[in-house]
Amino acid sequence: MAIRKASKMPQTAVLKQLLKRCSSLGRKAQYDEAGLPLDVPKGHFVVYVGQDRTRHIVPIKFLDHPPFQILLQQAAEEFGFDHDRGLTIPCDEHVFQALTSSLLTQL
Repeated sequence: MAIRKASKMPQTAVLKQLLKRCSSLGRKAQYDEAGLPLDVPKGHFVVYVGQDRTRHIVPIKFLDHPPFQILLQQAAEEFGFDHDRGLTIPCDEHVFQALTSSLLTQL
């Protein structure tokens, strides 16, 4: 299942733009000269999960997995693609942690 396009921009360009914005957001993070947080390793991005918006750093490779794509689609349906406070995943934190633990074993 793929993520629906919100504009005429190619899906990969939209994802890259969204990931760049989300990886540059963080709580009291120190930033490098490019404006990216130092606590987010290359090849990862930040998402906020649950009602308390707990910050998680996840590998970009998760984007290849259908269960994670479903979460992104749900986020797009609930919040749209304008994430002024970072990419928020609309699910309970324990469900997200179980999913990401499962995906990490597949990497």
